[in-house]
Amino acid sequence: MGMDVGSSSGGSLSTPNVVPLIDILLVLIIIFMVITPLTPKGLDALVPQPSPNQQQNVELENKTVVVQVMMGGRLKINQEDTTWDTLEPRMETIFKDRAEKVAFVKGDNDVLFMDVAHAIDLMKEAGIDKVGLITAKLEAGQ
Repeated sequence: MGMDVGSSSGGSLSTPNVVPLIDILLVLIIIFMVITPLTPKGLDALVPQPSPNQQQNVELENKTVVVQVMMGGRLKINQEDTTWDTLEPRMETIFKDRAEKVAFVKGDNDVLFMDVAHAIDLMKEAGIDKVGLITAKLEAGQ
């Protein structure tokens, strides 16, 4: 406790000394700041499990899409025959529910690059973000 000396009233006035109290509060604040990040955050939640039918759809979605440009202007999408007119709508339907829009183009050795570039343009118009090229060496694993 502290005491004020020299007041005009003639009596002694006592006032509390708050410096130790502030020191204790600062130490408590530091302790709570250190402990707070260690407390777990969030709520327990149950994650819904996919049905067996959805697992088959996921397998189909994860299937790589390869557009093959062959001689004579023929096209295939994963062994499925298609034409130049139906390439873009077919690619839109394949990729409408996919998060990753990645497809590959494979051209025969004797196909003009113009045809491969046209296929890439149609795929870009269908909304595919990334188009990769598959070469004969890449397919052979070299």
